[in-house]
Amino acid sequence: MDLFAFPESPFQLQLSFEPLMRRMQEAAGEDTGESGSASRELLEEAALHPELIDGITDESQIHTNTALIRRLFASYFPEALSANEIKGISLPYTNLVFNLTERFRKILGGAGEDFEYNIRNFDLHQFYVLNCCLILNKYYNTQLDFRQPLFYDIPAPNGVMRHYRILYNADYLEIIPTEQSQRLSSEDIALLLDSYHELDLWKKKFPPGSWLMRGFALMSLVDVTTENAVSLLKEKLIRFRAESFEKNAEPILQSIFNTPHIRMGFSLYDEERDMLKTAAFGSPSKSYLVAGDEPVPAKGVFCSESYEAVIRRKRYFAVSNVHQYRSSFPWSGPSSRFASEGVSCFILAPVVSGERVLGVLEILSALPGDLNSINANKLDVVMPHITNNIKRLIAEYQNQVQVAIQDKYTSIHSSVYWKFKQEAERYLRSRRAGEDALPAEIVFNDVMPFYAAIDVRGSSLARNRSIQKDLQRQLNTALGLLEQGGEELDATAEIKTQLVLFLKELDLPLRAGTEQAVTDFMRHHFYPLACAMRQSLANAIDQYLEATEPCYGLFHEHRRKYEETISLINDRLSALLDERQKEAQRIFPHYYERFKSDGIEHNLYVGPSISPESLFTIDVLKSLRLWQLRVLCEMERTHHEMKDSLPYPLDVTTLVLVHQSPISIRFRMDEKRFDVDGSYNARFEIVKKRIDKAHILGTAQRITEPGKLAIVYTTEDEEQEYSAYLRDLSVLGLLEPDTEKHQVEDLQGVAGLKVLRARIKYE
Repeated sequence: MDLFAFPESPFQLQLSFEPLMRRMQEAAGEDTGESGSASRELLEEAALHPELIDGITDESQIHTNTALIRRLFASYFPEALSANEIKGISLPYTNLVFNLTERFRKILGGAGEDFEYNIRNFDLHQFYVLNCCLILNKYYNTQLDFRQPLFYDIPAPNGVMRHYRILYNADYLEIIPTEQSQRLSSEDIALLLDSYHELDLWKKKFPPGSWLMRGFALMSLVDVTTENAVSLLKEKLIRFRAESFEKNAEPILQSIFNTPHIRMGFSLYDEERDMLKTAAFGSPSKSYLVAGDEPVPAKGVFCSESYEAVIRRKRYFAVSNVHQYRSSFPWSGPSSRFASEGVSCFILAPVVSGERVLGVLEILSALPGDLNSINANKLDVVMPHITNNIKRLIAEYQNQVQVAIQDKYTSIHSSVYWKFKQEAERYLRSRRAGEDALPAEIVFNDVMPFYAAIDVRGSSLARNRSIQKDLQRQLNTALGLLEQGGEELDATAEIKTQLVLFLKELDLPLRAGTEQAVTDFMRHHFYPLACAMRQSLANAIDQYLEATEPCYGLFHEHRRKYEETISLINDRLSALLDERQKEAQRIFPHYYERFKSDGIEHNLYVGPSISPESLFTIDVLKSLRLWQLRVLCEMERTHHEMKDSLPYPLDVTTLVLVHQSPISIRFRMDEKRFDVDGSYNARFEIVKKRIDKAHILGTAQRITEPGKLAIVYTTEDEEQEYSAYLRDLSVLGLLEPDTEKHQVEDLQGVAGLKVLRARIKYE
């Protein structure tokens, strides 16, 4: 009878129930009652089968005596527990397992006919040495603690791998030396204790087949699928770097939830911006909530219920049947997105560190009921490990981002990097010397400021108009639906009246709060009514709901066009400015920063304190001023070329602020950016903020006007200098030759400003 999984063992095996029957005889001799009598009758019957005592030599002998063996072990395998316990009779580390409980038989039946017992990660070396350790403990009375968890991996009928820990009770095993056994000295034992990896030495001291193992062992299995999955998850999460997150975690979650249909996604949450985005840890992780690479507003992705649960209360949000939930809550964002992916149920689990939500784990299944609010709590055992790994990956990714920011985007511009490096090195030297040092502030004195802005004219009005058009379309569509199928419903007349009132209000300039009022009314009053009409107007209601989607729905068309217009203008003009900046840096290294809003603003700070090794002269300053005006003209002309192709043909205005006196700039440690230093220098910042919408003195005309370059200044010297620049640009064909000169209205705290204006030449 071949019982071993490996070709060699220090044991000869003799499966015998003599130790059990001996113990039963002792108990029966002391019991004079009915139980003792039944035991004696059972022992007499067993005596008719000497192989049970002398040793079973063929597996068929087990099958022949199945019923008798079951009765002999009745007290060890209670019938009442057979459906719950996973037990059998075995010999340690062998393939022989029999007299199985009902639950054990069901588990093996689900594994299929081809299943074979294989202890996980158990090789010949371990097998041989652990058997030798049994001999040392049983025969030589050593106290070797060689226990290690042993596992069977057994597939379930649904294809999910279940994991079971193996426990042996070896009380009925006897270890007996044979003629081939060697007697070990204390020195031999000491040598073996230090030589686990020397398999040849173990074979020499315990030759194959030199000992007899007689008796049997009781084997119990414990389902540790969840615990094992957590352990595997920890191991995989520690190892992986660039692999996608779901590739490592998805099989683990399938084991935990006992279904092969699990899919997993993950999205990062930006708490400051309240945005969701895909995670780019090496290769981007799949997200079912976020469709593309760009961050999206969390409130636009979640419905109010899921946002409240996941983001605000930091709890699991589970839907066991997407289609039923969607019919009751048609505005549910996650349900709509998941339904299009063939998802029937899902769990959204916040990944939380302290009080901060780092991201959202998306667990999905194609079968309704696989996931629900009850089994969602199984995630409690894995979320701490997932959270720790997400924190690690975020930290690693942020380090990469910081490197990229320092290289490409940071306010620590390359022109001033030397100063920060110098100060950082001084600070670290002081700390290493044990001094109580603080980082010194970074200040650049006597720098000349440059400021200019290209602003999208009428952007607020265009935005409001786009919102009005979208809301009007939505309200008119809703009224049409009510006309088709809502007349018999009680609330129809009242809702119609409110929709008409909203439409009248939208004929006027958009007021603050109107958009929110319409949105809230449609969600809380019209949607429930639309659901009631769903049976008779299913297609029309579905089309309406699709039109409410911010990313592609018809009711957001004009807003998307507006946002696309602003984005196209900003991206095109900022790219041109950044490219032209390389030329300006060659004139003289300086600090440069650019901002996007409804247009492009930029600041330049130029002076010898920023680039001590370069020669700063008045000619350098003039060259940079002419460069700035020339680039602004190019940006205006670029916008003019693209204007007709924009979704909204919006105009832009161009403004330059002249400031002749040098100022100081200081790096604000709390804000991590440069700002002007001192109350005197602050006047420059005040003027920047107030001239944007200033008017020509005595008129209602703005100082900025589409198609014109506006230069705001104070002194006659500035006027003469910049008039010369305008003439130069006219010669270059960038400006018309005629210029305008106006007084600027007095602003709060600012008086005496003037403006020069020249028309951009587009051809």
